[in-house]
Amino acid sequence: MSDDLVFYTNPMSRGRMVRWMLEEVGVPYRTEILDYGPAMKSPAYLAVNPMGKVPALVHRGTVITECAAICAWLADAFPQAGLAPAIDDPARGAYLRALFFAAGPMEAAISARAFGGLPPADKAGQVGYGSFDTMVDGLEALVSGPAYVAGDRFSAADVYLGSQVGWGLMFKSLPERPALTAYWARIADRPAAVRARAIDDALIPAR
Repeated sequence: MSDDLVFYTNPMSRGRMVRWMLEEVGVPYRTEILDYGPAMKSPAYLAVNPMGKVPALVHRGTVITECAAICAWLADAFPQAGLAPAIDDPARGAYLRALFFAAGPMEAAISARAFGGLPPADKAGQVGYGSFDTMVDGLEALVSGPAYVAGDRFSAADVYLGSQVGWGLMFKSLPERPALTAYWARIADRPAAVRARAIDDALIPAR
């Protein structure tokens, strides 16, 4: 355990993405499990994340929230893990593109579809993702090239975008296009991903 890295999460939350990232980084960290409800809205936790949501990470006193930001932070803070292309590496562009695509158009379109909030066709140009099908076409293009979204090396962008692909296929919020299922199959059984799932699954209360 380490107080240098404190990870606030719930095993049934987007914190599962960050758990995977932490396991890929391979450095010690301390986990604080917060139940949904009062614990996430307590003054102590609101001082960490005023939105009262998980996950959040505190690294040597610096607070980072939002899954994509946490993944990017960890990749840059621990370069020895090799999870981010260098600033002067041309692959950095594809890496950032995938992170921001997943945090923006991808999540927005999936959420809008799930809650019946997709715009009519004549208004699609007014939202960042255009239409749900346009978003899926863009996602398919991102994962149809080399083995990983930033080239031939696995990165934090694969943790974040890949997690959303995995959940989308599991919960049927994404179509089972061959490129998506093949991409998920390439990354789902990484040792760090398997460890992270086992840790979080063990923390889910028995029903």
